[in-house]
Amino acid sequence: MKRVSSPEDGRRVVARNRKARHEYEVLETLEAGMELKGPEVKSLRAGHASFRDAFARVEGGQVWLHSLHISPYEQANQFNVDPVRTRRLLLNKDEIRRLVGKVEEKGLTLVPLEIYFMRGYAKVTIALARGRKLHDKREELKRKEQDREARRAVEAHR
Repeated sequence: MKRVSSPEDGRRVVARNRKARHEYEVLETLEAGMELKGPEVKSLRAGHASFRDAFARVEGGQVWLHSLHISPYEQANQFNVDPVRTRRLLLNKDEIRRLVGKVEEKGLTLVPLEIYFMRGYAKVTIALARGRKLHDKREELKRKEQDREARRAVEAHR
């Protein structure tokens, strides 16, 4: 996985969930810290993370990130933890309370969009999202293709 960095805001993006914006309609985004163990941080810095089937859930007044795969760090040996363990997201109580109300609405879910480091701390951007139907996905792809063709036509006329 290639690393993407954006120096304008001091973020160094480690991994992006590219399928999320295709599978879901993103309504709102939030930045949250992640509670990680030492070897997980090292592995993340090396870019070893996979979002396949990852999601967040509010349980017991906390937000938990499920199924995020962070590969074991080679040099950690015995200190490595389960690569797909459930990780706590660090949000304040007001944000959690607001999320509980929104997630209880029909069809809304919490989906991780990207993991990045900001000022040395691992952060995750989570989105409050609604799942797309197959026809919605097709319409979105059609719209993107039309936009792309329009940009090409404008470029050709210059």
